[in-house]
Amino acid sequence: MTSVHVDDQERALSFYTDVLGFVVKYDVPAGEFRWLTVVDPGDPEGTQLLLEPDQHPAARAYASALHADGIPAAQFEVDDIDHVHTELLERGARIVQPPTEMGPVWTMIIDDTCGNLIQLATTPEM
Repeated sequence: MTSVHVDDQERALSFYTDVLGFVVKYDVPAGEFRWLTVVDPGDPEGTQLLLEPDQHPAARAYASALHADGIPAAQFEVDDIDHVHTELLERGARIVQPPTEMGPVWTMIIDDTCGNLIQLATTPEM
């Protein structure tokens, strides 16, 4: 399991499922918030991404500083970055950096609408 701090769990759920294509693993009430995780639909027993509320001041400061400096909070590997780029544009994603060659990988950066930049990367076949 890994997590990203989000400023709105409902908006995060929409982005990570409707735009990035993850599926809900757990959505359990936890007081004012939820224990909300998503997974890759092709690997439902794989790594869970916890959409964690950014209510702690340190979490907010950290996420805000990363975003302000253009640093992604998380990175996910994709098979074909150009194909994903086209799909994300069709789904209305805010592309911060289009597919760009970065040495041995191609990367792109999107805004998750919840306070984070997310990097997607493709490693070419060697």
